[in-house]
Amino acid sequence: MTSIDTYEPLHKSFNGPGDQRPTAMQIVQDQGLEGKWTDKTILITGCTAGIGIETARAMYATGAKVVITARNMTKGNEVAKELSTDASRPVEVLEMSLDSLDSVRKGANAFLAKIKHLNVLINNAGVMAIPDRTLTVDGFEAQFGANHLGHFLFFQLLKSTLLTSSTRDFASRVISVSSSGHKMTDRIQFDDFNFDRTEYSDFKAYAQSKLANIYFASELDRRYGSRGLHALSVHPGSILTKLRRHLRPDNSLLAAMSGIEEYIKSQKSVEQGAATQVWAAVAREWEGKGGRYLENCAESPPLDPNAPFFTAGYAPHAYNPDAEARLWKASCEMVGIDDD
Repeated sequence: MTSIDTYEPLHKSFNGPGDQRPTAMQIVQDQGLEGKWTDKTILITGCTAGIGIETARAMYATGAKVVITARNMTKGNEVAKELSTDASRPVEVLEMSLDSLDSVRKGANAFLAKIKHLNVLINNAGVMAIPDRTLTVDGFEAQFGANHLGHFLFFQLLKSTLLTSSTRDFASRVISVSSSGHKMTDRIQFDDFNFDRTEYSDFKAYAQSKLANIYFASELDRRYGSRGLHALSVHPGSILTKLRRHLRPDNSLLAAMSGIEEYIKSQKSVEQGAATQVWAAVAREWEGKGGRYLENCAESPPLDPNAPFFTAGYAPHAYNPDAEARLWKASCEMVGIDDD
């Protein structure tokens, strides 16, 4: 088994995708979990591209039952076929669009109709930097709606199963995939979630949704940790995936960083990008613990205010119990469930 500081030296310097930094599969191997989780069920959202596929691949290697979600079932079934190297243990696919609360309800119901156990939920799916203000079918700003509210409702519908699946040996886990993008805002816009009155900014809207991902995990752990259900939020790192498809070529932040050699070298492959969320999901170091923000396969340190944007570290507002509780209550109201 690895110690909690095993990967820290590997992140002291970097040389671009495929360097010495660990991959998701290496995490599973280092934990000695290949083929060892035959009694567990893992559910991962957004697995038709990027780090979602590599996360599912690594989790499948544990021997667990793996279920993935996809907006496009053709792509989802293609990925499931590729990952299902053991014919007796096929990866299953749920059709679900996080920008529709009705679709989320149908996805959760389809899961619960067939599967009675859930040990790890990885909220991996997301959208980034939509250029123009866009609303979900339920009337929410698209990034906040899909990245946060869709996942929030999905968790609520699966919560009872996560709680009953928790055991003394392995407490159930929820992994909330956030981003260093949370640094680009200093608050949740509680008076204007949907930018009805505030001038829309693609990155400000993205930042709000990613800060919400952190708040969600911290509040979840506070509420349910004593009942054997823990949560962690993670930043995967800078990875060149389809998540960036909405970025305008003239985006000022992208332009500012594109010529910085250190930033270019800090980028990860998709296999490396999936490593931190897999570490959060499987590492013995996190058994019975939660409520923390992770990056580079370690607990993130406080941000150095003088460091470049892409430097590891969480912003001062990333931990805020009052705002976390307030967002939880507001989210319950927005998705139409009772606040417990």
